[in-house]
Amino acid sequence: MKKNEWLLCPNCNNKTRIKICDNTVLENFPLYCPKCKREIIISVKQFNTTVITEPDA
Repeated sequence: MKKNEWLLCPNCNNKTRIKICDNTVLENFPLYCPKCKREIIISVKQFNTTVITEPDA
C-alpha cells in the first residue's frame, strides 16, 4: 500500500497544495506556499525534502 503525504513548506512548515507518494521524485521543483507566498526550489526523494539555494548573480 502506497503512503501519501502533503508536501510541507520548508519556511513555515504548513501544508502546500502538493501531495506526494512514497515513490515520488522531484528535481528542481518550484514549490509555492500559499501561506507565506514564497516560491522555493526543492528536490524530493522518498519524503526527504532538500532546499536548493541559488547564488545571487
